[in-house]
Amino acid sequence: MSTTDYAVRPVPQIIAHEVHKPRETKKWVDWVTTTDHKKIGIMYMVTTFVFFILGGVEALLMRVQLGVPNNTLISAEHYNQLLTIHGTTMIFLFVVPIMAGFGNYFVPLMIGARDMAFPRLNALSYWLLLFGGIVFYFTLFFRPPEAGWWSYPPLSEALYSPSAGQDAWIFLIHITGISSLVGAINFYATIVNMRAPGMSWGRLPLFVWSILIYAVLLIVALPVVAAAVTMLLTDRHFGTHFFDPTNHGSPVLWQHLFWFFGHPEVYIMILPGFGIISEVIPVFSRKPIFGYKAIAAATSVIAFLAVLVWAHHMFASPVPVVVLGFFMLSSFLIGVPTGVKIFNWIATLWRGSLVMTASLYYAVGFIAIFVIGGITGIFLAIFPVDWQLNDTYFVVAHFHYVLMGGAVFTIFAGIYYWFPKMTGRLLNERAGKVSFWIMFIGFNMTFFVQHALGLSGMPRRIYTYQPGLGWSTYNLISTIGSFILSAGILVTVINIAHSFKHGRIAGPDPWKANTLEWFTTSPPPVNNFDAIPRVRSVEPMRDIRRQVERSTGVTQKTGGSERFARV
Repeated sequence: MSTTDYAVRPVPQIIAHEVHKPRETKKWVDWVTTTDHKKIGIMYMVTTFVFFILGGVEALLMRVQLGVPNNTLISAEHYNQLLTIHGTTMIFLFVVPIMAGFGNYFVPLMIGARDMAFPRLNALSYWLLLFGGIVFYFTLFFRPPEAGWWSYPPLSEALYSPSAGQDAWIFLIHITGISSLVGAINFYATIVNMRAPGMSWGRLPLFVWSILIYAVLLIVALPVVAAAVTMLLTDRHFGTHFFDPTNHGSPVLWQHLFWFFGHPEVYIMILPGFGIISEVIPVFSRKPIFGYKAIAAATSVIAFLAVLVWAHHMFASPVPVVVLGFFMLSSFLIGVPTGVKIFNWIATLWRGSLVMTASLYYAVGFIAIFVIGGITGIFLAIFPVDWQLNDTYFVVAHFHYVLMGGAVFTIFAGIYYWFPKMTGRLLNERAGKVSFWIMFIGFNMTFFVQHALGLSGMPRRIYTYQPGLGWSTYNLISTIGSFILSAGILVTVINIAHSFKHGRIAGPDPWKANTLEWFTTSPPPVNNFDAIPRVRSVEPMRDIRRQVERSTGVTQKTGGSERFARV
């Protein structure tokens, strides 16, 4: 009705209703009560990165202790506590949950969904993680656990570890396990049921494939470790003897249960990293991924074989030789699908129009480091060789090349790739490349020489050593390298803090990327998409750009990311 109508004919008196603005709440309340998958993903990433810094400080303290012979800076008891807290933090409070953080933020965006399937359960999974980590770190004020992150009996039994610290470790495994299990079910339900129109299994982004397999492995493996730590808890407090050999129990049973979880856990930690690399490399190679179906199939095969090779962690245990032979051959076999991925990544890079961003640096650096870790893993998969090298620093070096190289470098590649989408601003590329080279050099200084330490016979888990054994120089190099590595990480932390408010404006699609998260604004709105496009290939954003070119006649230039790469 127009104002003229009101002037011509009389109308009844209208009493205006008071219009209320949306209720304003403090920002921290919005974050605490949110069920938005993007905010939950950011909280995951920030929280786990804080734990990463704590775990790194613990590692530096251990390296300082081992930097010179006969060092008395840290006692044997405190060294064992640092070792336990460091390993537990990095695995259960950093690598596994930060991958959940990336998955939380990007899986719904990449499949064209409005949110996760169960938003409230999604929030619950984060708060359980935070609660478990806080309770675990409260043991620092009492007596932390000392049995290592693997908690082998009898070291973890009440007779040898009577403190509440070991119980806090059990509590942490339970709480973070529930957190991861709830999150895994949520990922599975979201990916299976909430994909955009046209997004068939053959068009699913490779990062989403990796999160799907990550979720399946968590669902398979977590109940086993939950049972194991429950049995350990009843051994400690309720008079059972599952792992007590003096009462017909078996410590080897713990090893079987723990490593049935522990080896899939390795791939739970690195498969999402593989997915990140599979997204980064084709974007900055300006080529489609080489062998999409082969990479997706290799991810599934790796997950299947990961469940079958747990006992290669137990080659020094009293296991029949025929069983050792089976696990040796199955460990060799898992190298085949992993090799397929590596060759496909290299083939994607080959003769591509490379855009040398910091994200691509980390991706290529990951390939180099992970190949070294894989080769040393083949050595350790030969059980007579493992008998000689088990419990030496050769294993420590292998473990960190696989996990630090396989997880941390991929995480940093993902941070530099997706930071513009999360914040709307670009990280400084020069600082990113400086950070990469410092980290790459520091990492290899720290861990490459540890292969030589292991071959020279230095046992792991020792807190000091005598001079004259040939270990002093290698340990000093390793300690210096650990501080260089830390400096590289610090450069990225400063880069993130500065770029969050002062970085260059990114726009919705600064890299001219391939997947749907770049279809929306940066950062995305609460509802993710105003309109969800139909997916017609594995590279929907390329299709959308071609469609815009056909309808407008304007060619979409791909030079934006090259310009940003020079910033």
